[in-house]
Amino acid sequence: MINIDNIKNKSLHNIYPNLYGKNLDNELLDKRFINLLKKHNELFKNKTASLFSTAGRTELGGNHTDHNLGKVLAASINLDTVAAVNKTDNNIATIISEGFSPVKVNLDNLNYNKAEENTTDGLVRGIAFAFKQKGLKIGGFNANTTTNVLKGSGLSSSAAIEVLCATIFNNLYNSDVLTPLELAQIGQFSENNYYGKPSGLMDQCACASGEIISIDFKDKDNPKLINIPFIFNEFGYELIIVDTKGSHDNLTHCYSAIPYEMKNVAKFFNKNVLSEVPFEDFLNNISALKKELKNDRSILRAFHFFNENIRVEQMNKALLNKDINTYLTLVRESGRSSYEYLQNLYDDDNPKEQSLGIALALLDTLLKDDGAYRVHGGGFAGTIQAYIPIKNSDYYIQKLKQIFGDDSVTKLQIRKNKTLCFA
Repeated sequence: MINIDNIKNKSLHNIYPNLYGKNLDNELLDKRFINLLKKHNELFKNKTASLFSTAGRTELGGNHTDHNLGKVLAASINLDTVAAVNKTDNNIATIISEGFSPVKVNLDNLNYNKAEENTTDGLVRGIAFAFKQKGLKIGGFNANTTTNVLKGSGLSSSAAIEVLCATIFNNLYNSDVLTPLELAQIGQFSENNYYGKPSGLMDQCACASGEIISIDFKDKDNPKLINIPFIFNEFGYELIIVDTKGSHDNLTHCYSAIPYEMKNVAKFFNKNVLSEVPFEDFLNNISALKKELKNDRSILRAFHFFNENIRVEQMNKALLNKDINTYLTLVRESGRSSYEYLQNLYDDDNPKEQSLGIALALLDTLLKDDGAYRVHGGGFAGTIQAYIPIKNSDYYIQKLKQIFGDDSVTKLQIRKNKTLCFA
């Protein structure tokens, strides 16, 4: 437990670097947590609280491969959702998040409620249900949160709140017995079954794990996670996300078509997902696939899947070998594959809106091979990811801001620590 005086006495300064990287402002971070504790006391009349932090995430490789149980490279980042929390004697979980309506969930009733779909209430109830199903304890708590994980940016603000709630139950009532993977699986369970969204597991894994993680989803119940310690700034590159301000409205059909078309290719081979299909079998049956599916795009998307899986393995090896040049080459290849084969840069029904393509064209012109750039996350609108040389980063960022706005560029750093209670 911690209070405001502890923070004023710099008690968190040795913790900040593993959460927020080297380029941080201790005074600004102290102010953030002091304000969080002040709000907690105002809301719940507690001057001391436990502090929790769950990171957002960024996808580094494996664009749209997880839903076919492929391979992904992702990372926890320095943007996070933080909470001040107190255990209570009642059985009510209360969460008050900055800018949102209060959430109060009576944990005596853990039944699915359709009216709670697409709400944080549903997420909390589903997480509590998953804990009970595992034979673990649950109980009441009061929490207030604030976040700097950008909503709609592909940095996974929703997965961060899921993992945060699971971490609170895990810490307050179960002595932190669950692994990051188990916390992620509980978050996914709740999102799928109580929130009503059929998400994969990548976002939750990356939010929970810390560092860069390589994930192989082939065994969907027990995906293989490997942590890779690597800090891009130490090799001369700034990792940034660029919000190109494209609208996500009415794009559900675009997102859902990708797994649907990939799985149609798998069905040709009597398999459920592409990870079950040998690449050679796919290559040897392209003519038959064209005749059977009558959808060339599905074949191109399968090409992306198979080659992206290989690329993720190569990216892992490059990072482990500290080979930044090979890694950046592979990032550019991943970006081109998404553009040309996966085709998730713009909506076919609205080809005049191509803000992602403009951002990539600008960076291709400016950077050439000194850096890398790719679509980030789902695509069709939203954000791109780029690695820009630190020595000229101000110049490149200013060029991007001239097109997409002063608030369009966010610098990211890789977070070392997993999701945690740190005070």
